[in-house]
Parts: sequence; C-alpha cells; structure tokens
Amino acid sequence: MENLKHDIKTVLITREQIAKRVREMGQQITKDYAGKEIVLVGILKGAMPFLCDLMREIDLPVILDTMVVSSYGDATTSSGLVKIKKDLDSDIRGRHVIVVEDIIDTGITMAALTPILEKRGAASVELAIFLDKRERREKEVNVKYIGYEIPDKFIVGYGCDYAQKYRNLPEICELDNKVFAQAK
Repeated sequence: MENLKHDIKTVLITREQIAKRVREMGQQITKDYAGKEIVLVGILKGAMPFLCDLMREIDLPVILDTMVVSSYGDATTSSGLVKIKKDLDSDIRGRHVIVVEDIIDTGITMAALTPILEKRGAASVELAIFLDKRERREKEVNVKYIGYEIPDKFIVGYGCDYAQKYRNLPEICELDNKVFAQAK
C-alpha cells in the first residue's frame, strides 16, 4: 500500500472505524429483519468490500446477488443516465431486499434503481450505503442504513475508486489533487 499512499491527501476514516461501523450496521439489520431471510444486492464494483464485510456481520439467512448499475462510467460526475449493465441472477419476488452500495452522492442511481426492484415484487427494498455525500444530493432517496456522512471531497479506498484504481486501500481517503493534474 506504500505506493498508493503517495497519492493520498489524508485518511478520513480508518480501518478500525470502518470495522466498528460495519459491525453496528450488521447488528441493526439482524435486529430489524429478525426471523426473515434477506437478499443483499451488492452494486459492483465499489460495494464489494462493504458487501463482504456486512454480510459476515448479519446473523440471518442471507441470499447474495449483484448488479452493475451506473450513471458515471469512467467520469467523476454523474451523466444523469442510469444504465443496468448486469442484472440480478435471482428472483426477488416476495423477498426483503437490501441494496448495498459504497457511496451515494447525487442519488440519481439509487433513485432509479429502487422503483425497478419494487416493481419486480420485492416485499421491501432498503438501502445500506457506507458513505453518504449528502451535500451533493440531486434526487431525494431514503437511505435506511448509513455508515458515515462525509464532506464533498473526492475519496477513494474501501471500494471507492478513481479511474478504477485505489479500491484496495483499507481506509477511506481523500485523493490528492496532484493525481487529477497528472491525469490531464
């Protein structure tokens, strides 16, 4: 990780803070869905670290599925157009679905995805988002489980990327502006 740390301005959330908050979120989901089976739908690729950690903290029967849904592509700002690039493999009719995502900012992607899953007959659809960049919200979205609210900074690590890199950092970090300058 030493090579990647040269591109980091500051660590915002440590590995220990991440583990503690994910544990708390898993306990809350276990309590809220006691006696029920849930479907965790991870939004690839960014949600993978959070999804894997969260499912291990939930003490209930869990079905795991994934989707690729994007309004960004390789850009750093939303295009506003939501695309499903990989759909669910399983039928969610009558099931309690929790969409697991690394970060929500504009809300455009989740605002479009939630009604799609509801129309497929899910018993319920909730969102578990690790990072909430609330001040960038363009579409109002109800997020039931939030790890941390963060300021409007470009962050990487714990699944969050810049140009598909830095996802493997174990902390939530602010990316140094020099990285953007070098990319131009």
